[in-house]
Amino acid sequence: MNNVIEFSEVGKRYAGEKNAAVRRMSFGVGEGEFVCLVGPSGGGKTTVLKLIAGLEEPTNGIIKKPANVAMSFQAGALFPWLTAFENVALGLREKSMPEEELARTVDRQLDMLGIFQYRGKYPADLSGGQRQRVGIARALAVDPAVLLLDEPFSALDPKTTAELHDDLIQVWQRTKKTIVMVSHLIEEAVSLADRVILIREGTIDSIYKIELPYPRRENIGFHHDVMHIRKEFFK
Repeated sequence: MNNVIEFSEVGKRYAGEKNAAVRRMSFGVGEGEFVCLVGPSGGGKTTVLKLIAGLEEPTNGIIKKPANVAMSFQAGALFPWLTAFENVALGLREKSMPEEELARTVDRQLDMLGIFQYRGKYPADLSGGQRQRVGIARALAVDPAVLLLDEPFSALDPKTTAELHDDLIQVWQRTKKTIVMVSHLIEEAVSLADRVILIREGTIDSIYKIELPYPRRENIGFHHDVMHIRKEFFK
């Protein structure tokens, strides 16, 4: 598997901070792989995501990543004055895509996420799950090589979260996108990812390969993997 993302001895220290947010971090993410970053709050997970997105620059080390990376934030981070259609269309308009092609692309993404019927709705008229679907559709619309997700389901109820987990797996299997996601839930990470990377105090603590078939929560090995990672998480 070819790595589309590679960190080589990467560090990130914010101005005025005594401790580095990320220190001497080295890892790779393969093409089409789904990787989930977990770890204690303040351990550096979101900083890693921002470094991949290009929202932050490393203090030292080398990052290899594609230019076309898209990120979906918590709660979708939608513009409230734009409809679902227009929110998804934003990145495409920056590319000056012809209107007919833009409309087809946006509608295809909305349909894939199961929210085509809400294309004319504003964020205030959408549920939390629908807003998150719009945010993911917006990120996918620009056809990124890498999709980044920053705790996308943290504000949702369990039922909606489970539905979105299923939707995300289907989208990933259909599009073959490389996905890197930050989660604060070990169960969520094991449910979704090829590999789970435990980050602690700005560096990689351990990496776990998850080889369970989908759907995973019904699988007999699911709880074994969750408990194994949980033991390391709380040590």
